[in-house]
Amino acid sequence: MADKTYENIEIKREGQITFVMLNRPDKRNAMSPGLHADMCDALETLATDAETRVLVLGGNGPAWCAGQDLKLYFREGAKDPMMRRKANNDSHHWRWEQLSRYPKPTIAMVHGYAFGGAFTQLCACDFAIVAEDATLGLSEVNWGIIPGGIVSWNLSDMMLPRHALYYAATGETFDGKRAVELGLANFSVPAAKLREETVKFATKLTKLNPNVLRYTKEGVKAVRHMTPENARDYLGVKQDSLMRLDKEIGDRVGMSEFLDKKSYRPGLGPYKR
Repeated sequence: MADKTYENIEIKREGQITFVMLNRPDKRNAMSPGLHADMCDALETLATDAETRVLVLGGNGPAWCAGQDLKLYFREGAKDPMMRRKANNDSHHWRWEQLSRYPKPTIAMVHGYAFGGAFTQLCACDFAIVAEDATLGLSEVNWGIIPGGIVSWNLSDMMLPRHALYYAATGETFDGKRAVELGLANFSVPAAKLREETVKFATKLTKLNPNVLRYTKEGVKAVRHMTPENARDYLGVKQDSLMRLDKEIGDRVGMSEFLDKKSYRPGLGPYKR
């Protein structure tokens, strides 16, 4: 498909991997009302793009995302209630409603700085790979405000409660290695290898059955706050739905590869289709 051109983001492609890059490098990719509108549109378009098997959220320039643009989002928004309302809705829509339930696997590729509001899209992505020297933090306490939107909820959902409270209350920063320890990222890598390692992981995901991958991530997210009984019922229905949706699964191709053809061994990659 021919990609749209946006003012505040950039679409890049590498095979079946689509990079959506925040593109306000002079502002460390702080999120403006215009950026929120661009992201809503781009994510909606790419959700049904047949060429996109994995979506990577990155940032151009020296930072991944410095949070909300304090001047454009807050100060200018206070002058224009209609604009502020739209920006607030767009901000929550793409960073949580779209990303957290995205039909394709999503990876946050984090370098440089990630502050404040950036934690929502970091937590919404399915996976996160962070540069070891990245600097992350919640600076709101220094401005006399609290981590708003659902940032505080994101933090408490991803981290142990004492860690969440510590970093929110102190504004203290931490690096990519610490982000992994806190549960915010899957792994950290040297900054020079961030894109290479992200592509390597994304490529691994493209080799999996996309329907199985989607249902798996939806299932894991959905059952976290269910009782065991509800989770068992939900996952049973989910598996039945998957088998009706995907002929390959309905015909038990993967099971045959393992039991009959002996062409797949667990831990050594997906079965060959």
